Amino acid sequence: MELKITPSISIGENEADLQAIRAQGSGGQNVNKVSSAIHLRFDIKMSSLPDKLKEKLLNLKDSRVTNDGVFVLKAQSFRTQEQNREDALARLVAWIKTATVVQKPRIKTKVSRAAKARRVDVKKQQGAKKSMRKKVEF
Repeated sequence: MELKITPSISIGENEADLQAIRAQGSGGQNVNKVSSAIHLRFDIKMSSLPDKLKEKLLNLKDSRVTNDGVFVLKAQSFRTQEQNREDALARLVAWIKTATVVQKPRIKTKVSRAAKARRVDVKKQQGAKKSMRKKVEF
C-alpha cells in the first residue's frame, strides 16, 4: 500500500518498519499482556523519497531523527494496535509533508519617511509631557 504525501510524492508502506510493543502508563493488567503500542522506524537515506527532500529531512533539527538518519516514532495514544498503527503512519506522513513546504523568500523593506516622521512626532509629544513634570523654577 502506498502512503501519499503530496500528489507527486508517495512512499511504500513497507519502507516504514512497524513493531508492536507494550504501551507505557496506567491501564491495569491489560497493559502488561497486550502489545498495543507501535514503534515506527523510517530510514530516510534508504527511502524512495527525492534526494532534495531526504537532505531537507536529515537537516531538520528533530530529536526523533537518529545520527544514522532513522526517524523513530512511538504511537500509543489509542487502545488498539490498529489505531496506533494508523496514527503512526499518519504522523510520519505529516512529518514528511512539513519538509515539502517551500518557504517564500523574505523581501527586505525600508521604513517609510512618513512612519519615521510619526515616530519623531510621538517622541516629541512624550518629551513635552515629561518636561511638564519638572519642578517649576521662578
